Amino acid sequence: MKQKKRNRLILTITGIFLTLLWISPFYLMFTNAFKMKSDIFTNIIGLPKEWTFENFQQAFIDLDFVNSFMNSVIVSVLSVGLLIIFSSMAGYALARNTSKLSGVIFLIFVAAMLIPFQSVMIPLVSIFGQADMLNRSGLIFMYLGFGASLSIFLYHGAMTGISKSLDEAAIIDGANRWQLFWKIIFPMLKPISVTVMILNLIWIWNDYLLPSLVLNAEEATIPLKMFFFFGQYTKQWHLALAGLAIAVIPVIIIYFFAQKHIIKGVSEGAVK
Repeated sequence: MKQKKRNRLILTITGIFLTLLWISPFYLMFTNAFKMKSDIFTNIIGLPKEWTFENFQQAFIDLDFVNSFMNSVIVSVLSVGLLIIFSSMAGYALARNTSKLSGVIFLIFVAAMLIPFQSVMIPLVSIFGQADMLNRSGLIFMYLGFGASLSIFLYHGAMTGISKSLDEAAIIDGANRWQLFWKIIFPMLKPISVTVMILNLIWIWNDYLLPSLVLNAEEATIPLKMFFFFGQYTKQWHLALAGLAIAVIPVIIIYFFAQKHIIKGVSEGAVK
């Protein structure tokens, strides 16, 4: 009994420590976002001596927030939507087809997750430049390619938990393949779809490197606009942290509403 209490105490202390470690970046970001520039360098960890909302107002203006926010929303929503649509169909087709070719194709998708973006960055941009696709549409197409591997892997794993008898019953009742997938199979993939959505949304929303190579100033997303606060001779941390706080709030809200589906989806997608 004492051993159980000791183990529970150790787990509790470990959990508290990990929680504090996880929230520490958010604490530093939000507290310093309300400080004056001079206050940040003299008191990084403590609370603001004088709370100010001027940082948020100025960051909102400097970021051209409405335009950059809409650019981020358009790129993220379209990219994630296309990833869910095509990856779910690909995962279903590869899971239901038991041929050797299907297995090889699936292994290629899994192996593609190991390819670092930096190794294909220059030739990719060069090819898309020649095709006149260095714009928002080209960026969405790139995200579809880079995000497909992990998404298909998760959908493929989730499909192993859905019996093939459902397919057979639906076909006997007169459903075609299109109706079978979208009306029967896809609704059952809701947890994994939410997982795919959140994982890709966080990545795409916060990505800086790929948009910096593809987008122009008018189509710039929030991470690109954040670079405005970091010049060669000065860094406006008070405005950068305020802008960052504004930018991460939508993703945090979506994550908290969808976290139970994410945990369930990851566990289902990991089944092999």
